[in-house]
Amino acid sequence: MKSLTIELPDNVDEKAIKMQLARQLYDKGIIISGQVANLVGISKKEIIETVGHYGVSIFGESVDDLEKIINA
Repeated sequence: MKSLTIELPDNVDEKAIKMQLARQLYDKGIIISGQVANLVGISKKEIIETVGHYGVSIFGESVDDLEKIINA
């Protein structure tokens, strides 16, 4: 696995940045949900509990698509 070091200002939420990066990689099919957990540094359970807040669906549909299905 590759490593990347980025210096961020103190006021930037590191976990949120990692989650946004993981979201992009997951959306493009580059990584899978277990790798999202490793990248962000949280458990797979936490990924399942929190991905919706970042617009990611573990069901293969976007959050918007799932909302449309639910509200149809």
